[in-house]
Amino acid sequence: MVARILDGKALSARLRARVRQRAEAIAQHGLQPGLAVVLVGENPASQLYVNNKVRACVESGVRSLRYNLPRQTSETELLALICRLNADEQVHGILVQLPLPDHIDVRRVLETIAIEKDVDGFHAQNVGHLTLGHPRLPSCTPAGVMALLDDAGIDPAGKNAVVIGASNIVGKPMALMLLSRGATVTVCHAQTRDLTQHTVLADIVVVAAGCPKLVQKQMIQSGAVIVDVGINRLPDGSIVGDVDFDQVKTKAGWISPVPGGVGPMTVTMLMENTLRAAEYHQSARLAE
Repeated sequence: MVARILDGKALSARLRARVRQRAEAIAQHGLQPGLAVVLVGENPASQLYVNNKVRACVESGVRSLRYNLPRQTSETELLALICRLNADEQVHGILVQLPLPDHIDVRRVLETIAIEKDVDGFHAQNVGHLTLGHPRLPSCTPAGVMALLDDAGIDPAGKNAVVIGASNIVGKPMALMLLSRGATVTVCHAQTRDLTQHTVLADIVVVAAGCPKLVQKQMIQSGAVIVDVGINRLPDGSIVGDVDFDQVKTKAGWISPVPGGVGPMTVTMLMENTLRAAEYHQSARLAE
């Protein structure tokens, strides 16, 4: 058996085309979705991610505004920029690329972004909406995973799901999304004693641990759905995920590749959230 591929690249192309159609529809009423992307410092990986997001804006009919700030930018200066963007009616989404320099309080920055413009879905109120089961602007990577599952016809209801990694960005919101869809969810992390005892019973495994080839063939059951969120660069320059893809694909039922799986979906969900934020803005304006 060879696993079927959860092709994030192909699905992203279709979804971005739909976002573009919706963006063009509201543009006829004088409203173009706008995304402000803020980068502090010269981190090469962050610059690459920002470039990908700006490119996705072009494909999706979203206007992008890019702010490249020097590493020495103070927290006060960054917060002042966010406040100006909060007040700008042409900006519907604000993304501050992480990680930030050590002298800046990440939590304070994220909580300063207006909740209705928090297209990353990191604001405490947006996390609260997700916890209560009615997300407004959901966290992009977990939302991308759910879109991949839906596109493949994989219903989490009644299934055992294991999420490896408990970060605020991926692991925790991923567990909440699966739980809201009726899965029985186990969250594993660095303190989990025996990872295999959990993964071998799982119908769905989502791994976001940042550990190359952590999940091996003997750790999963036959036919399991394996979603790899990890992106790791090896010493030879190659990119691999948190799953030993070549091994696991011979036992899994479905598997997402790295690259080409969850990565494109994360950026696409950012476009979706930006469009949704613009549509919310339009509805509020019409209601006035």
